[in-house]
Amino acid sequence: MSEPANRSASVSFAAKALRQGGVVAYPTEAVWGLGCDPCNDVALTALLRLKQRDPAKGMILIAGDINQFAPYLEGLPLELHAPLVASWPGPNTWLVPDNGHAHPLVRGGHDRVALRVSNHPLVQALCAAFEGPVVSTSANHSGEAPAMTADDIAECFGGELAAILEGELGGLERPSTIRDLVSGRVLRC
Repeated sequence: MSEPANRSASVSFAAKALRQGGVVAYPTEAVWGLGCDPCNDVALTALLRLKQRDPAKGMILIAGDINQFAPYLEGLPLELHAPLVASWPGPNTWLVPDNGHAHPLVRGGHDRVALRVSNHPLVQALCAAFEGPVVSTSANHSGEAPAMTADDIAECFGGELAAILEGELGGLERPSTIRDLVSGRVLRC
């Protein structure tokens, strides 16, 4: 695969690529992520194809600010907002009951949507420039180890990406903890 011409894409370029239905790569707290517009059928399908991922698994949405999740949190009882506010921004993903706003490919075969507010400055900048949350899934083919560098991304996905937003990982050794907001059950730690 060829390396994308926009390997050192700026935040504004990457946000524009997202708006145009592209898939972009960016560093997160622990691993490199692949993202797209969570409302764009073509982009979501392209991302699932790139990862060779089962659509029934669903995908995480990542934001730079809790307010970007307002449409997904609408109707959620106020007492359930406290754990979100207390743990964000940070490496905590919450499975929140879907209120009908999440795209079926984001939700997968579930009745919940996975949400996380990142404290990584590039993710925050990307979501601010995009003006909303983006899909965030580890940059790898399903079943393989996640990419840890921009070089790994270019080698694995090359010209299939609209942009690679170069930067440093956030220093965490593993992906975010995933908890169910209603039951409190930990699904990944």
